[in-house]
Amino acid sequence: MAAILIIYLAIVILVVASMWTIYAKAGQPGWASIIPIYNLVVLLQIVKKPVWWIILLILPIVNFIVLIIIYLELAKVFGKSTGFGIGLLFLGVVFLPILAFGDATYQGENNTSGDLLDN
Repeated sequence: MAAILIIYLAIVILVVASMWTIYAKAGQPGWASIIPIYNLVVLLQIVKKPVWWIILLILPIVNFIVLIIIYLELAKVFGKSTGFGIGLLFLGVVFLPILAFGDATYQGENNTSGDLLDN
């Protein structure tokens, strides 16, 4: 039982440290990643989506679609592929540390692609 708790805490610490580093790489305060609701506002800023999308994250079923878009855009603003975004979605515990501690750099201010997912 203690081993399970230790493994769980290690995973939680890894994910929090990863999100903190991702926020910092994007030029946002790392501590914002641990504040409920505010972390979503900052994440929406990182992926260049309007803040009113918070409302969409409250709506059942719609929130899953919006989260998919957010994770795909998160991969994109760090110069990663759609496949990496799918990895973030389904295996976040593996892909978040790769994004945070790897060589990915934030390219959000240069990202001017005109795809349908943009504002």
